[in-house]
Amino acid sequence: MKDVKIKATKNGPDLVVVDGTVQFALCRCGHSKNKPFCDGAHHAAKFEAEEKELEIK
Repeated sequence: MKDVKIKATKNGPDLVVVDGTVQFALCRCGHSKNKPFCDGAHHAAKFEAEEKELEIK
């Protein structure tokens, strides 16, 4: 079984990590023009959020 984690980065996107490798980044700020993926728009939007990690079992 693969080790899957979702890491919400501080002031940035949700990273989907599978077996220790980042597979993709998901937008949390709502400003990405490439939703659901992050395009870095959180920088211009001055998005602020806490860092958290979720492990999928």
